[in-house]
Amino acid sequence: MPVRTRIAPSPTGDPHVGTAYIALFNQVFAHSQNGVFVLRIEDTDQQRSTPASEEAILSSFKWLGLQWDEGPDKTGPYGPYRQSERLPLYQKYAKQLIKNQQAFYCFCSTERLNQLRKKKISDKKTPGYDGHCLQLTTSQVTEYLSANTAYVIRMKVPQEGVCEIQDMLRGTITIPWQQIDMQILLKSDGWPTYHLANVVDDYCMKITHVIRGEEWINSAPKHQLLYQYFNWTMPILCHMPLLRNPDKSKLSKRKNPTSINYYRDMGYLPEAMINYLARMGWSMPDEQEQFTLQTMQTHFNIKRISLGGPIFDQEKLAWLNGLWIRNSLTDAQFKARLLEWLLQINDYDTLLPLLKSRIHTFRDIAAQTVFLFSDAPELNISDFESLMTSLDITKQYLQFILWRLEATDVWESDCLFLTLKTLASQLNIKINQLMPMIFITICGSLKSWSIVDSMVLLGPNITRTRFKKAIDLLGGISKKQVKTYEKIYHHLADISTNT
Repeated sequence: MPVRTRIAPSPTGDPHVGTAYIALFNQVFAHSQNGVFVLRIEDTDQQRSTPASEEAILSSFKWLGLQWDEGPDKTGPYGPYRQSERLPLYQKYAKQLIKNQQAFYCFCSTERLNQLRKKKISDKKTPGYDGHCLQLTTSQVTEYLSANTAYVIRMKVPQEGVCEIQDMLRGTITIPWQQIDMQILLKSDGWPTYHLANVVDDYCMKITHVIRGEEWINSAPKHQLLYQYFNWTMPILCHMPLLRNPDKSKLSKRKNPTSINYYRDMGYLPEAMINYLARMGWSMPDEQEQFTLQTMQTHFNIKRISLGGPIFDQEKLAWLNGLWIRNSLTDAQFKARLLEWLLQINDYDTLLPLLKSRIHTFRDIAAQTVFLFSDAPELNISDFESLMTSLDITKQYLQFILWRLEATDVWESDCLFLTLKTLASQLNIKINQLMPMIFITICGSLKSWSIVDSMVLLGPNITRTRFKKAIDLLGGISKKQVKTYEKIYHHLADISTNT
């Protein structure tokens, strides 16, 4: 049977470097075995999934040089490749589990489930469902269904013993069944959870190897149990080590830019980016640092993957990118790539009128635009001390702005201005009190053209990163402070809802 692997990103935000990392190893493993690499869109989260996010995933993967053989934009024998287009399939298999008494209807209210969770936490027990609706009689279930009572479908899980999972890199993994929750498979709106859709799709698409991050190890018993319930052969599992920040914590946007598009916008070469991701936990037989995707595929051996948590170090990435620029590009190629990047990151229809109104000679352009082409303006705490607000309040407001910008899908000047104006109104301040701190954060000066136009020119990834750096400069935010800020921030949202 030919090797078939897949990557199944969720289109709910910026394309993540961790997703690209897993996609890379799935592609290289499949293609090194003359197999097939599948791209599947897991859009079961209807509240957060967007077509724009899906397009961003596809375009960023293409920029990196990843090549899938089947997917939403490439016809294949096992489509469609979006889960939103496969709903009847999941509902069919969920009802089959009910029929075989391997799953059950759960009519518990949200209030009951919240109380159950709080009690288990207070009793220092693992949060999870207590099997309440397993005790319902057939007549009770029929009565609830006849009354159109809202329900979910949960899978039955053994309460004793251990589950043994076989992993290509880790050997046998043992997990007690008591740690495994009676997972919801089908939600009350008829949509599947990740776990049911994942198993059904992998089986129907004939996936032979599931290469995914180690955060899914604890879900493996649920998936293996579903394969057993359906009497299907489970794919071979391989759980990759997670990418980590320099402090060894899980790679997150709070500590590192994680969007692929951030690195594209900053001027990294896609060859260097894919080279760097390849070296996250894997090495060439001769230990060479710089190599192409094709070279990796030629020499690929999955057993060379190290289980130590690979560190995503921006300085090391920049060093490797420099090697690619110096060693792999002729002067003509360097010029072409530079011009391509300049045209890609700047909306010149917006930039040129702004420049024209503020310069006397063309040499003035450098001083006016330096903040657009630098990593971030060089800031000092003294830059913020001159503002009307205290440093603590400034930091809090910058975090609120960042949260609003992270929730903004339409990156246009009118939309950005309205977002900032709405936030100022909710804070019961004038927008002019927010603008100075935004000017300093974005361009390092209180003097520039329209700041929202600057944010449009920089794009969402670099803009958001500059806010993170300004917040870090002001001392960063502890976990305790995050909770305090979140309470205030959510209260602002409640004010907006009630007015």
